[in-house]
Formats: sequence, structure tokens, C-alpha cells
Amino acid sequence: MNKLTFYAPCHFGVEGVVANELRFMDIQGVNAQTGRVLFEGGWDTLIRANLCSRSAERIGILLGEFVATSFEELFNSVYKLPFEEFIYKDDAFPVKGSCLDSKLMSVSDCQKIVKKAVAKRLGEKYNTPWLSETGSLHQIQFLIRKDRVSIILDTSGVPLHKRGYRKEANDAPISETLAATMADLSRVRKDHFVVDPMCGSGTVVIESALKALNIAPGINRTFSCENWDCIPKNIWITERERAVSLERRDADFFGIGSDIDPKALALARMNAEKAGVADRVEFISRDLKDFLPERERGTLITNPPYGERMLSIKDAEAIYRTMGRVFERKQGWSYGIITPDDDFEKCFGRRADKRRKLYNGMLQCQFYMYYT
Repeated sequence: MNKLTFYAPCHFGVEGVVANELRFMDIQGVNAQTGRVLFEGGWDTLIRANLCSRSAERIGILLGEFVATSFEELFNSVYKLPFEEFIYKDDAFPVKGSCLDSKLMSVSDCQKIVKKAVAKRLGEKYNTPWLSETGSLHQIQFLIRKDRVSIILDTSGVPLHKRGYRKEANDAPISETLAATMADLSRVRKDHFVVDPMCGSGTVVIESALKALNIAPGINRTFSCENWDCIPKNIWITERERAVSLERRDADFFGIGSDIDPKALALARMNAEKAGVADRVEFISRDLKDFLPERERGTLITNPPYGERMLSIKDAEAIYRTMGRVFERKQGWSYGIITPDDDFEKCFGRRADKRRKLYNGMLQCQFYMYYT
């Protein structure tokens, strides 16, 4: 098969993290752009990215990009794309998309035009006036930004942050992809001791364990493109075996999450069990004010409750002051805290050594990093 161009959307500020993880998978043609990372390869590359990407939101095939300022241009450009290489005669191909700052701003109208163009091309290729769409799902997505159109074939199905281990969560949980990004930025490695003193349902500690042990985050879930007839089944088997072979079960990692909510701790333990890292993490009941950096070395990563998320601004700032007191400057320890509060450093009591803009859902935050 010809080399394909793949598309990995991600939250703003995470593009470099996604690009680096793809390169570490020996994937070629990696190109980080605003809100997405493009890369190249064959079916093995597509499967590997789905199985192993920790910070991308999903993986798609970029079928084409072009400028369109009229429905006629949109129809003609979509019609030229090789959908029959992926979508067979009976396959389903629903269409969804979005428009921003473009002459074509009606999502519903653009949806109809794209659908009509794809149906015409497939009907002609398969010499049939009727496409039953009873087969496997091939979700087509269009993105129109400043008149530039991207046509993408989604391969993930359920978003990649749905690892499969977190069926339930506490209030306002952090996403698995954001937790994995924080672990990456905190440089979690196979021999690290990681602590989250406000762990909630345990996502940060669990994602840190998965990274340290190099367990593929998608190894226990399925993907939409697993049902595609155009992808040989043996490649799925090979890539899953590859992912398992790269696990570091001999890693000297351990993580501790603490919280004052017994229900959250019960969820965290359940999630760790489902994620396959229960023997590498522990969840204990402890108030933030009682935290101590007891070991010689440690990496603390946390997503504290904050004003717009769970508490009033006043209550959140009181937590930040407590954190500043108990997160001692200690040789061998680093601290990473995510919050949208611009006054965090003032409340915490010292300026961060480094900060990184990240998004928790739609909320713009800063990831404050402290090194000693």
C-alpha cells in the first residue's frame, strides 16, 4: 500500500509531547502543528499510534486538504478523494464536522455536501445506485478553518483518553490524556516514586505507572478500524504483541495517591486494578496538610480542586497556601501542579522554575513545575 498521512488531534500545548511520543515509536514524517500532529506510514503505524499514544485524543487518516469557499468547490474536492481504498461497498460512512472563520459556516449544509460527494464516488466505484451502509463504521470528519478544509477518516472510534480502566470517576476528574501529559512533562521514568496528595480517582498515579512500566494505554481496548476489511488482521496481532513485548515489568516504579474522600480512594483502587498496575500503586487516606516528602527522591504531580472546578476561589487559595507550606524544597524532589488560577504562585509562596500552558477540558490552565 502507499504511504498514508495520519492525523492526531490534541489539546493546545500538547503538540510537542505527542510528536515526541510518536518519534519514540519509530514513526516517520512527524510534523507538529497547532492543535494536531501529522505523521506518515502504513497500517502498522496506524495501529501502533492508536495502541501506544498517551497524549493524543484520537488518530485519523488525513485523506486530503484543500481550499473551498463555495459548496461546489467543496463537493468537487471531496469527490476526488480515494474513499474506496478504505470504505467498501456495504460500509457505513456517517459525516460530522465543524466550521470556523470561513465562508462556509453552515455545518449541516457542509455535512450534506460531503456526504453526497462521498456517496457519488463510492456509488460509481462500486457500480451501484444504492449503498446499504450496513457494514463496519467509517466515521468521516470535516474541519473547515479559514476556508481550508481537512477531510479525515477517524480510526479510533471512542476517544483515546478512554483507556477502559476508568468506568467511574469522582467529581471533576482529570482526563487520562492530560494526566499522561503531566507525567511526561514531569519526566516520569521507570525508577520513579510518584505521589499525588489529592488523587481523586487515581488517574495521575495510574497514568504515571502505565508510562513507567511502558504499558500501552490502548492495549485493553478496541478501536473502530479493527473492524475494517482493508486492514489485515495479522497486523493487529503483530502490533499488540510488539506493545506487550516492550513492557518494563522489572521497573522499580511505585506510586502513592492520597485523599480524604473514602469513595474516591475506593474508585482509585478499582481503577488501578483494571489498569493492571495495582501492585505498583497504593491509595491511602491522608489530609493534604499532613503530606511530607518522606523518601529521598520523589516526583509529585497533582490536580488540586480549584475555583472554577470544585471550590470557591477563597477555598482554593487556602489549599495553595497549604501546598506551599508542605511541598518543601528538598533535594531530589520535584513538584508539578496544574491550575487555572493566575495568582497561584503568589498563594503558593514561590515562583515556578518552569510553567506550561495546558487545557483541562476547555479550561486554560498552567502546569507549574518546581525543581530542587
